[in-house]
Amino acid sequence: MIINSAKELKVYKAAYKLAMEIFEISKTWPLEERYSLTDQIRRSSRSVCSNLREAWAKRRYEAHFISKLTDSDGENSETDTWLDFARDCGYLSIANHNRLTEKCRSAGKMLGSMLKNPESFILRL
Repeated sequence: MIINSAKELKVYKAAYKLAMEIFEISKTWPLEERYSLTDQIRRSSRSVCSNLREAWAKRRYEAHFISKLTDSDGENSETDTWLDFARDCGYLSIANHNRLTEKCRSAGKMLGSMLKNPESFILRL
């Protein structure tokens, strides 16, 4: 199967869905968190997808591709950290925390697999 866009990747779809779930859940958080936790978790969760799209656009150059994938993986890890803060501040139930962090782990595994085997994604001219 030929993949023509990063949007077709399973990891992109999963990360996008997670970012949207986080957006919806974070709407219920206290207003005093608007410019801290809420903004941070929304930004990092969305950055997983945007960095993945940048990686895809740079897949002609393996080092650039790996660099942007690494950024995507880092943003995914940051999102996981913010989910811990949301749980510990009482904004996120343990059940929702477990569900969302499992989605982070899953995306991280897929990104890790891409990082270990970038050659299958690199454009060869």
